[in-house]
Amino acid sequence: MVSMKDIAAACGVSVATVSKALNDHSDIGEDTKQHIKEVAKEMGYFPNSLARALKTNRTYNIGVLFVDEAQSGLTHDYFSYVLDNFKRTVEAKGYDITFINKGRNHMSYLEHCRYRGFDGVMIACVDFYDPQVVELVRSNIPLVTIDHVFNNRISVMSDNVNGMRQLLEYVYSRGHRKVAYIHGADSSVTRERLSSFYHNAERLGLEVPDEYIKEAAYRDSWTAGERTRELLALKNRPTCIFYPDDFASFGGLNAIAELGLRVPEDISVVGYDGIRIGRHLSPKLTTLRQDTKSIGVKAGEKLVSLIEHPKSTIIEQIVIQGEVYEGGTVRNILK
Repeated sequence: MVSMKDIAAACGVSVATVSKALNDHSDIGEDTKQHIKEVAKEMGYFPNSLARALKTNRTYNIGVLFVDEAQSGLTHDYFSYVLDNFKRTVEAKGYDITFINKGRNHMSYLEHCRYRGFDGVMIACVDFYDPQVVELVRSNIPLVTIDHVFNNRISVMSDNVNGMRQLLEYVYSRGHRKVAYIHGADSSVTRERLSSFYHNAERLGLEVPDEYIKEAAYRDSWTAGERTRELLALKNRPTCIFYPDDFASFGGLNAIAELGLRVPEDISVVGYDGIRIGRHLSPKLTTLRQDTKSIGVKAGEKLVSLIEHPKSTIIEQIVIQGEVYEGGTVRNILK
């Protein structure tokens, strides 16, 4: 097995210099650092993770609490892209990720984290009010949440307030004055979007009857379809329907087609998230495209900083802007 001593002899430097180069210390020259890394790679050197853990008091393993129907998060159309960018970011800094299991030997989330010795945890796409999640958040483990805010914890949020404002202004610019909103189940994200919807509707002079506001769980296309039928059965039905997310909007599109109506000629449709499949529909789905890359990257960067520089890392809420993808599901009724 190749050791740092072997690399030092091959490069004509001290073992301490080799150690600094392989650990990316800044007090040696970049040329020297790069040369040592290239030689180490050619010699087939691999650091011993156990030795590194003993030396640094870290496992270089990050826990991910990320749950959906498949209990993994990997099948979620929106969050899977966030997770992929988070994973790429922390791996580039030398960390591995492990999913946190709730049922393992009857351990709680916190117990599993301590059992695995995670250096930090990222939480997304869960019931943030679950007592086990709250217990984990209240622990002393470095932690970052996505799309939910806890006191004294770093959070990375999509800009739901401005995202809804942008969508409503776009729909308004195309002549729509009767706009309904099927929102998601109660959460901090839902409350932000719903408040922004009401606020901007009032600012634009739109009247929003109570019967225009419905609820369907996120990614629940069946319920979204039922709520769509209810809206289209109204005597004074809307000209445009907002959905909690793109996946839920597919249920609305199916219901509209089953009623013999056309999008956007008879009714306009707006999603939220900007998942890739929406751009393959005909017409393409009008939606708010969230910046999943920036959300995942920023969450990874902040968590690694919190692990490695706990005293100087600022605890903050980071808001990431999205953008309207115009698509073709909102008719211009001004023409």
